[in-house]
Amino acid sequence: MTPSVVNSMYSKKIESILKSKKIKIGERILIEKDGKRYEGLLMPRIELGDQDSLVLKLDSGYNMGIRFGPGVKIERSRSKEPEEIKEEEEYELGKTKKRYLEVSFDPKKPPVCLISTGGTISSRVDYRTGGVHAVSNPKELLHNVPELAEIVNIREMVTPFTKMSEDMEPSDWKKIAESAAKKLNSGDQGVIIGHGTDTLHFTAAALSFFLRNLSKPVVLVGSQRSSDRGSSDAGMNLICAARVAVSDIAEVGICMHGSPDDSYCLFLRGTKVRKMHTSRRDAFRPINDLPLAKVWPDGRMDKISPEQKKRSEGRIELDTRFEPDIALLKAYPGSDPKVIDYYIHNGFKGFVIEGTGLGHVPTFAKKSWISTIKKHSEQIPFVVAPQTLYGRVNTDVYSNLRILYHEAGAIPGEDMLPETAYVKLGWVLGHTKSLEKVREMILTNYAGEITARSVPETYLY
Repeated sequence: MTPSVVNSMYSKKIESILKSKKIKIGERILIEKDGKRYEGLLMPRIELGDQDSLVLKLDSGYNMGIRFGPGVKIERSRSKEPEEIKEEEEYELGKTKKRYLEVSFDPKKPPVCLISTGGTISSRVDYRTGGVHAVSNPKELLHNVPELAEIVNIREMVTPFTKMSEDMEPSDWKKIAESAAKKLNSGDQGVIIGHGTDTLHFTAAALSFFLRNLSKPVVLVGSQRSSDRGSSDAGMNLICAARVAVSDIAEVGICMHGSPDDSYCLFLRGTKVRKMHTSRRDAFRPINDLPLAKVWPDGRMDKISPEQKKRSEGRIELDTRFEPDIALLKAYPGSDPKVIDYYIHNGFKGFVIEGTGLGHVPTFAKKSWISTIKKHSEQIPFVVAPQTLYGRVNTDVYSNLRILYHEAGAIPGEDMLPETAYVKLGWVLGHTKSLEKVREMILTNYAGEITARSVPETYLY
C-alpha cells in the first residue's frame, strides 16, 4: 500500500520539515533527540494529541510520542522493516488481500458462530496509517489467531452493527440476542460475541434475561489492550472464549483474562460480572459469585461454581420485551430527590437506586428521599441495589431501612449488581406494569442474578 501524503494534523513547523524531507505518514523514520535514537513508523497524530509531538510506532508494537524541539533530527530510515510490519502492506484500506483468506476452518470441528459488534477484539490495525479496521471475514481472524481452527469451525460471522460499547442502547441488546438465538437454533453449538469492554457487563446481563431456556454457551469477549500493542489480550481471550463455546456450560457469560499475565481466563456469569478497572487485562471480576470456570488456552478447564446449567437439547426462546424509560440513580450525601420528579415528569417508568451501605437513601436529611419515593411508589417501582457492589440489601437492620422498604414501598434488590438490576427492571417492565407483579418478578431469580446466601469466598475473588 502506498503511504499517504502528509495529512497528520501536526503543527505547521513539523509539517514543513516532513514535507521538505519528503517523509509521508506510514514511512519508516529515524528520530534523534538528546543523544538517543528512535526508529519506527511515523503515525498520524490523534485528533486530541499534542501537535508538537511526533507519534512513532516502534517495532515492539507500542506507540511513543516524541516532542519536537531544538536539536531534534528527523530522517528517513534506511534499515529494513521487520517482516510483520511488511506483511501489513498486504492490507488495502477496507479490504483484505486474498492470500490472507486462503485458509479454512475444519468442518469436523464444532460449528460456532461469531457475532461481531465492534470493539478491539474484532478489529485489526493498519500499521501504515495507524487506523483500526473491522475484520470482515472470519478467515481473517484465523490468520490473526490460527489456534481457532484447532478448536471450532466458524462458519459465519454475523455483524448486526458496529459501534463502540459506550454508544450502545437497549435496542442493540435486542439485535445481538436475535442474532444469537437464530444461530443457536439453526445448529451452531455455541456463540462467541465480540464486544467493546466498557459496557460489556450490561450486554451480558441483558442476554441473560433475553435468551430463555438456554441450552448452549453464549460467550461474550472483548480486549482491554488494542491489537497493535505487544501486551494485547485479544488473541488469548478469543481462544479461551472458543474453548468455552464448545464446552458443556449452557450459560451466558464473559470470558476475559483472569490474571495480569497470559496464564488463564475466567468465564463469569453474565448477571454477576462487572468491569472493575479501566485498563488492567484482568478487569472483569465476579461479584457476589464464583467464576463459572477457569479456562486455559490449551483447553484445560476447571469448573468452579457448583451451580451452572449444562448443555442440553431444546430450542432457545427469545424474550426481548424491554422498557427503556428507566433510570439508574445514585444516593449520596446531599443528593436531591427532585431528580426523581424530573425523570417522572419526562415519562420515566421505573428506577434503580444505588443505595449506601445495606441499601439506604437519605432519610432524615434536609433533602430526604423518603417522601418523594413514597409519593410515587404506588405507580412506579423503586428498586434498591447496593452501591458497595459486594453484599446485599437488608430491609430490617436499621429503622431507616424499615422506613424505606416497609413504609415508602421500595423493593430490595437483594445482592444484584446495580447494572444487573437496571437491566432486569427494564425487562420486567417490558412484561408487566402491575406493581405487585413487578415486585414478584424483581425478587425472582431468573438467570443467577440473585443468590440464596452470601458466600465469604466470593468477596474480592
